[in-house]
Amino acid sequence: MTQDVKKLLKISGIILFFVILIGYALFRSYDLIVGVKIKNVNIVNGEKVTTNPLLVTGNAKNANKLSLNGRDISVSQGGDFSENIALLPGYNLISIRAEDKFGHIDEEDYQLIY
Repeated sequence: MTQDVKKLLKISGIILFFVILIGYALFRSYDLIVGVKIKNVNIVNGEKVTTNPLLVTGNAKNANKLSLNGRDISVSQGGDFSENIALLPGYNLISIRAEDKFGHIDEEDYQLIY
């Protein structure tokens, strides 16, 4: 009976080890699996703006390429970006597009009135 208990504990320990290993691997690679996400943008959709040019800031973690209205902009290692954009009188559409190295894409469109 004691050999059966030892064998059961050994198998349970091995299974627990692999479950923890797989869980840790999924936890560490979550951002890569999910992809890039644009967040914390300082623009509110449908907002009336009185300043020109407008400073657009936000975060696109894991972004390899980031564009604002089709123009590539720089992104920090932490994913933060900041860029000035000139607005025309009336209705303006601001499009932010982020892509990571695996091809995941996130695109956000904001409508502003100046």
